[in-house]
Amino acid sequence: MAKSLGAWSPRALAALRIVAGLLFLAHGVVKLFGFPEGAQPGEVEIASLFGVGAIIELVTGALLILGLFTRPAAFIASGQMAVAYWMFHFPSSPYPAVNGGDAAILFCFIFLYISAAGPGAWSLDKR
Repeated sequence: MAKSLGAWSPRALAALRIVAGLLFLAHGVVKLFGFPEGAQPGEVEIASLFGVGAIIELVTGALLILGLFTRPAAFIASGQMAVAYWMFHFPSSPYPAVNGGDAAILFCFIFLYISAAGPGAWSLDKR
């Protein structure tokens, strides 16, 4: 069973990369364009930490979806999520279930894994 499932590893990694990239890009779109309306935190000032984060989310999310410059994009995204957790979530509580930092932690480690593992299948890096 492990052998037959192992053959799917590159595609599973690519699916993880693409879905995580889409979700990350969506967070950037909310902060840069306020879309979809009502999503938090909504449109932010570009010349702020949230604005810089939004640009990083938009650019690295798009690169991850395409599988282009995957390792550096994932590493930068991972670092951004580590900074986001320690600067914005942890100060309110050390418990992720209380401080709302679950997604930041998960994104951080998913992107750290992708930066080490590479893009998997279906990437422009492989072309």
